[in-house]
Amino acid sequence: MTGRFGIALAALLAMVACGSPAQSQDASTLKKEMIGQWELSTTERSKTCVVTLKGDATPLGLKLELDPGCAAALPFTRDIIAWNVKGLDIVRLQDAAGHPVIDFTEVESGIFEGLRTGEGIYILQNLAAARSLAKSMDQMIGDWAMVRGNGLSICGLTLTNTEATPDNFVVYLKPRCDPGVVAFAPTVWRLERGALLLMSAGGEVWRFEADDNAQWRRVPDSADPLIMLRQ
Repeated sequence: MTGRFGIALAALLAMVACGSPAQSQDASTLKKEMIGQWELSTTERSKTCVVTLKGDATPLGLKLELDPGCAAALPFTRDIIAWNVKGLDIVRLQDAAGHPVIDFTEVESGIFEGLRTGEGIYILQNLAAARSLAKSMDQMIGDWAMVRGNGLSICGLTLTNTEATPDNFVVYLKPRCDPGVVAFAPTVWRLERGALLLMSAGGEVWRFEADDNAQWRRVPDSADPLIMLRQ
């Protein structure tokens, strides 16, 4: 009995020993990938802050720099003095005592989400990607047509850069739209994580995603798809 127990214990210790380097390697890889400039923002990007994560070690973690406007845009950033990776995949922005100010986990490639209780969700994403999104929004402004899968146009609309609320912009429907679109009556639009959102005053949302043909298809897809085409 003792021999069997000894063998089992030895196997368990071997598994733990083998697992530790892999965990360390994963955390180390994430640290390297995080070094650089990132945008910390609200989900709608109405308030943003540029954070530069560095690889230099300090007694409390790794160095970082916050742009001067961060404290005004996101007051909780006043407490952030260092960053680190906890466990395998948690990116932590921490205070002088080493406590988390906010923890982030990756939800999409290069996009991290963190929750602050009582405030909501914040986004951490690569600065270049965030600025590319802003540029993409500018490219969306103009006239569009909604068409069915058979090519039949059912509505024309104009996406504007007139801000209705933070990060939501005015959309206008043109005359003679399909009754279903008129009933939906979108009033604002925005880009969110690569998707085009049309929203009504009542809170209804139509979501469109770009396909391989440079078109925007409503999701979830259907047998009679709804597609937006640039005019």
